[in-house]
Parts: sequence; C-alpha cells; structure tokens
Amino acid sequence: MKYYYLLSLLFCLELVSAQEISDTTFVNSKDYVSDLVFDMKYATTDNFLKTKVYECDECFLRLKTVKALADASKCFKRKGYRIKIFDCYRPLDVQKKMWSIVSDPDYVANPARGSIHNRGGAIDITLVDENGNELDMGAGFDHFGPESAHSYDQFEKVILKNRKLLKRIMLRNGFEALNSEWWHYNLKGSKKDKVSNFTWNCP
Repeated sequence: MKYYYLLSLLFCLELVSAQEISDTTFVNSKDYVSDLVFDMKYATTDNFLKTKVYECDECFLRLKTVKALADASKCFKRKGYRIKIFDCYRPLDVQKKMWSIVSDPDYVANPARGSIHNRGGAIDITLVDENGNELDMGAGFDHFGPESAHSYDQFEKVILKNRKLLKRIMLRNGFEALNSEWWHYNLKGSKKDKVSNFTWNCP
C-alpha cells in the first residue's frame, strides 16, 4: 500500500514540476538571471523625480521579457560585459507621478495609455565592463535632451561604438529601441499586454 502511495505522490510531484509558468507572469529577474548588475534609480533619490518611489530595488518583469534579457546577457558576457539595470516594471501610479513632472511623450509615456514599463515589457539599461565600470554612452540615464537619442551622432567614436553594441545585441534578442532614449528597450509584442499597478513585497 505504501509503495502505491509513494508512486502516486511522485507522479503528482512530476506533474507540478512539469507545469511551466506562463510567459506573461510577473517574476523577479534576480531569480532567473545571475549576471545582472542593479542600480535601481527609482528606489533612491538619484533620479529626475528627486524622490524615492520604490520601497526596495527589486526588478520585476514578465517572464518572456526575462527570458529575452537572459539571452542578451549571455551575448554581452561573451564580449566581457554585463547588463546594468536602472528600471524594470513600473506601477501605473508611479507613471502618473512621472508624467506630472515631465509631460513630454518623447521621454515619459502618458499614463492614459500606459508605458511598456507598466506592462512589464520594458527595461532601462547600460553596460559595465569586467570591473563594474559603466561604458561611456555620452549622456546619462534619464537625460532629457537630444543627446540621449540613438540618432544623435555628435559624439566621439568610442561612445557611438558603445551605443551601437548595446543596441545591436538587444535588437538581436527580441527587443526594440526607443529612439529618444539610448537606455530604453521594449520587448517586441509587449504593447498588447495589460497595464498593471501592483507593487511588490520587499524582503
């Protein structure tokens, strides 16, 4: 009797382990990609809002976004670089606060439509070398000006090369670039996902 009970239990465990999380489920990227570096700006006062709007520096994204991010991370790692993340999923209430400060759709999405950040499909990133030093991208994260655009070409060759490297590999791994912000990438197809406003639990 115990033998059949154990077989039944093992079968149930196999069924549970075989069940995959939906690609649209929100997950913590830290649980899936080990090579990322985090500098979550909105969990600090070092951002254009000048205020902390996240209680802690977690990086939630939809699972499909994390999978694509993991693939991109592997490509960068082979070249001696790692991805540093500034922002991931963003609750809609935070989007509304940003819009009240900078009501410019080139830099902040109108919360009436919602940002891809609010859908868990957008990330703000840069690259760091093996020593953790950021590559020079010519303009800082959340710099609201023409220098932040991918089309801006009045930089030294090394800066243009760094931007092209970031963009080339991200596009190769299923992301789309936002022209006005060199740091912002959307996973293709994320616009169809629903806007969310949940907040995560802090450790």
